[in-house]
Amino acid sequence: MASSSSHRRRPARRGTWVLSAIVVATVALVASLIVAFVPDDGNETTASAVGAESSATPTTPRPTPSSASPKATATATKAKPSTTPSPTASTPKPRPSTAGPRQTAATVGSLAGRIRPGTTYEGVATFYDTGNGDGACSYGPTDDTMTAAMNHTDYETSQACGAYVLVRAGGASVTVRITNECPLPCAPGQLDLSPQAFAKLAAPSRGEIPITWTLLSPASSEKISIRYKTGSTQYWCGIQAIGHRNPLARLEVRTGSGWTRLARTEYNYFLSEQGRGCGGSIRITDIYGEQLTVDGIALRAEAVQPTGVQFAAH
Repeated sequence: MASSSSHRRRPARRGTWVLSAIVVATVALVASLIVAFVPDDGNETTASAVGAESSATPTTPRPTPSSASPKATATATKAKPSTTPSPTASTPKPRPSTAGPRQTAATVGSLAGRIRPGTTYEGVATFYDTGNGDGACSYGPTDDTMTAAMNHTDYETSQACGAYVLVRAGGASVTVRITNECPLPCAPGQLDLSPQAFAKLAAPSRGEIPITWTLLSPASSEKISIRYKTGSTQYWCGIQAIGHRNPLARLEVRTGSGWTRLARTEYNYFLSEQGRGCGGSIRITDIYGEQLTVDGIALRAEAVQPTGVQFAAH
C-alpha cells in the first residue's frame, strides 16, 4: 500500500509537475512573446530612426552641392559672353577690334600705309642743306625751317608728303613737316632734317644721332589748297593738295561713272592721264578715312586755290 500510495503520489506529483511545467511554459511563452514584441518594436523604432538619420544625413549635404551647382552654372553662363568674341572685338585690340573707334582703327589700318598713327618708329637723324625749302613733294619754296626729308622706304610714293612728325632724341624734341625724300641709302626710320631742326635735338657737330618719331595730327588754322600742275588741261592734268593736316590716302575726281581714283606720283601729284574729271569736283581722303569734297576749283595750272576746308585733328 505504501508502495501503491507512493505510486499513486507519483501521478499526482507528475500532474503537478506537468501543471507547473505548463504554467512555467505559459509564463515563458508569454514572457518570450513580450520580449519578442518589445525588442521588435524597439528595433523597428531604432531602425526607423536610423533610416531617418541615414536618409537625413545624405539629404543635408545634398542641398550644398545642389545649391553650388547653379552657381557654377551661372558663372559659366556669365563667362560665356566674355569668352565669345564680339563682332567689334574681331575687327586687334592689337584686328584688334571691333564700335566706332575700332572701325576707325580698321580704316586707318587699310589707308595709312607704312606710317601709322600711334606707332613709334626708331632710326637716326641726319641733316642736309634745304636750300629754299623745296623738295620731292613739289610744294615749292618755303620759309618754314622745321622740315625734313623722309627716307625712301617710308616716303612710300609720296604718301609721307605733308605729314607732321614729332622727333625725339634724349630729352629734346622737335616737330617737323615732311617736304622731301631722302633717297637710298637712307634706311627705314631715318629722317634727314633741316639744319635748324637738327640743332633743336643735338649739336650739328654730331652729324648723326639716334631718334624715335611718331606721326602727329596737329592743331592748325591753315586750310587745304588745290593746285593743278603745269601743263594741265581738260585732256590731261595733275592735281595736288597742299596744307592738309593729315597724310593723304587718295584723291578722286568726279566723272560720268562716279568717283575715279587718280594714280599718285613720286613728286606728289595725282594724275588723270586721259583728262577725266579735270576741272570738276575733287574728293580727298586722309589716312583716318575722312573725306572732303571740293567744288569750284578752276582748271588753272600752277595756281594755288584755297578750299576753306581741313581734316579733323586726331
